[in-house]
Amino acid sequence: MNTFTLTTAAALLASTSAIAQVETRTLTFENEGATLSGTLYLPEGHDGSALPTVVVTGAWTTVEEQMPATYAEEMVERGFAAFTFDFRGWGKSGDLPQNVRFVESPEAKTSDIRAAFDFVATLPEVDPTRINGLGICASAGYMVDAVAGNDLVNRIGLVAPWLQNEEIVNAVYGGTEGVQGLIDLGRAGGIIPAAGPAGTEGVLMPFDGYYADPELGAIPEYDNQWNNAGWEGWLTYHPADNPARLDKPLAIVHSESAAIPQGVQTFLSGFVGDATLQMLEDVTQFDFYHNPEDVTRAADTIAEHFRATPGQDS
Repeated sequence: MNTFTLTTAAALLASTSAIAQVETRTLTFENEGATLSGTLYLPEGHDGSALPTVVVTGAWTTVEEQMPATYAEEMVERGFAAFTFDFRGWGKSGDLPQNVRFVESPEAKTSDIRAAFDFVATLPEVDPTRINGLGICASAGYMVDAVAGNDLVNRIGLVAPWLQNEEIVNAVYGGTEGVQGLIDLGRAGGIIPAAGPAGTEGVLMPFDGYYADPELGAIPEYDNQWNNAGWEGWLTYHPADNPARLDKPLAIVHSESAAIPQGVQTFLSGFVGDATLQMLEDVTQFDFYHNPEDVTRAADTIAEHFRATPGQDS
């Protein structure tokens, strides 16, 4: 593995993005019997020529108008087309029975990402030889799974990735007893709010910040729902332990102040390919979702990685 760590100062100096106007187009595609709704992001007035493209996915429970849209716009400003979408059962792709909506299923979401790659490769505005994947937070593992062995994809980038294994799951969710309790809860079913302000009872994420702020993540498009049926699939999903499957050059942007940075170190310790790691100082998980300075630095690193020609180190 070749790992290059950028300092915070270097990252600030590296910021070269120019402000660009973005136009969007709503598109739909099919996967496993579900109709998924997505958005293609292009430079305003684009002439229709094929562009290098980034498929962007976001944190758990989220919809495409949240951090995926933020990074899609950043990619367009750096010369790429971008594509975001709502996973099946979420947002505008919610054409499933109510009792099976809002399930955080690594298997289903990975399949949806693969289908998104297949779909964008058919679009005339997309250069099918220059398609990349960008996963943020929980979808980082799904993106790795969707990119691994996928000949359509050149490179992968991860921002603030949540890469867990059994040790991390136990540490976050109350040890083996806590994990089993959540799995049992999930088998009983039921849908609860995904987020609410600090102190709110009966929600998945009871804290202030991104998901509680209507100017940030608490937007009208956000379902703000969690189906307990997703607990078992989520808690037994261990992407940090499976880096060997990834056969594409990798760039990661994270911070010791963000969520589970130890998962990144575990993943990289077993990754045998080319990797760029940028660890920013004092950047929280939510900062990576919306704070302009931190988003810019992350997007610069990811875009530089994606610009590299196939076979070229980052």
